[in-house]
Amino acid sequence: MDDDATVSAADIARLAGVGRAAVSNWRRRYPDFPPPVGGTASSPLFGLSAVAGWFRARGKKFELTAGERAWQRLRALGDDLDLAERVSRAGVFFAFQAGVFDTFDSKLDDPELLTLLSEMTHRAGPVESFELLCRRYFEAHSRRLSTTPEPVAELMARLAGPVTTMLDPACGFGALALASGAKTVLGQDSDPMTASIAALRLRLRGIEAEVYAVDALREDAFTGRTAEAVLCDPPFNERAWGHDELVGDARWEYGLPPRGEPELAWVQHCLAHVEPGGTVAILMPGAAAGRRSGKRIRGNLLRAGAVRAVVTLPGSDLWLLRRPVPGERPPSTVLLGEAGDDLSTVDKMWRDFGERPESGVRIIDLLDDDIDLTPARHRGRDEDLGRAFQAELTRFAELTPQLPPLAAADAEPAFTTVGELVKAGVVEVRHAARADAEHPVAEEGDVVASVTGVAYVHNGQPEQVGAGLSVYRVDPRRLDADFLAGCLRAADLPAASASTRIDGRRVRIPRVPIAVQREYGRVFRQLAEFDAVLRETAETGRELVRLGFAGLVEGRLRPGR
Repeated sequence: MDDDATVSAADIARLAGVGRAAVSNWRRRYPDFPPPVGGTASSPLFGLSAVAGWFRARGKKFELTAGERAWQRLRALGDDLDLAERVSRAGVFFAFQAGVFDTFDSKLDDPELLTLLSEMTHRAGPVESFELLCRRYFEAHSRRLSTTPEPVAELMARLAGPVTTMLDPACGFGALALASGAKTVLGQDSDPMTASIAALRLRLRGIEAEVYAVDALREDAFTGRTAEAVLCDPPFNERAWGHDELVGDARWEYGLPPRGEPELAWVQHCLAHVEPGGTVAILMPGAAAGRRSGKRIRGNLLRAGAVRAVVTLPGSDLWLLRRPVPGERPPSTVLLGEAGDDLSTVDKMWRDFGERPESGVRIIDLLDDDIDLTPARHRGRDEDLGRAFQAELTRFAELTPQLPPLAAADAEPAFTTVGELVKAGVVEVRHAARADAEHPVAEEGDVVASVTGVAYVHNGQPEQVGAGLSVYRVDPRRLDADFLAGCLRAADLPAASASTRIDGRRVRIPRVPIAVQREYGRVFRQLAEFDAVLRETAETGRELVRLGFAGLVEGRLRPGR
């Protein structure tokens, strides 16, 4: 085993088959747990040999497969900034082993690594072996790398339909190309190592891949060539995309993209490379559907019948476009929808729209002063507003917020602070010291709090909390978690000016017995439930108002008696 190899807490958890919280517990409980040898206080690194020895001494499971050892060796051979290049070289080795390349010259001259890669190929095959290294690389640089989530890539591929050839002008590591099932892939990416890894992933599967490492907007490698479908997850909000040098480009069939609208340049690039009647599926920022600067191009796309759907997904919008067939009559409607977290609803939405195009939004209604394609703005335009109004009215009537009974206290109790409780070992506070630090993990019974005063008790499996949140771990024999959550929620938690770190040490806590704390905690929970129902009542009321106005104006509702 390489003595220089290091592992993070997440690596240790994966190798030991436990959650990350268990590693934190071991570090706390066992003084002989190997100390960090690098990294930072919030993201420490440990010596792999020392950690493996510690597990062996206790008879604990700690599986070091050839793949894991190869990954750690690959990381130890140089700086993390060059890790992508070393992963790519390993991919060349696997491609040679698979017979994709006749010769092997990947510049990997480390005998130990080559032995491990050979063992991986023997045990799992070249495809799965390279995928393992790619997954580890994506995990190690998850904050820096932008990869299309697999469920989203699969959704885009399904909506595009089965194709033999596809093109992705911002292919990244090849997620969309792999999901498409195409036999021939044309791809571009501005980063050479990213493009190399994408090409290797495709070629190892026997896919004919032509991938170029150049920016597709500035240097189109496939000028004049088309594919059956184009799938694309382009970079968002890049101002330096080449506006000035591309003013007269032939791809801008629907209008010159404004300097601040690179996404509309990508849309037109994609349409220029799909066959007539072919589908383009492209992820777009939500703002692109309604920015005033892009309304001329959106209008031209609508008039030509190129836009077929805009569906809001978590974090982005999915635009489905179709390159018009010369002489074909443009469609009169477009699908505008919202998916939520369940992406399978998009499949049904798209299928229903195909069967009943009249159920979509009329294009003529969208060609107003804004030409806004934001799905939320048009929600309810074609729904049964009368039925929707009655459903919301029923829901509104069922919402009955109940305020727990409260009485005036006879005397003010003594107080302590969170800081004093920390010193006494009653509570432990964990937060990310910097914006880029690893976020803490909340376990069952931990209190999670934010700078906005939101605080709750975590239930269920351990999970990493989001940015701007802190975890308060209590001694349940001395401090009730619901009681602490209520005190934190009541407080105005100050935040350090240079970060999102919560400093709740000055928050005052009533000094009362544990039995009284639990009674307070019960009432705090009831107050939180009252607040949640109150918010839902307000939201339902606003929806009733919206449906009422829309239904009356569009003739779907009439004044009642």
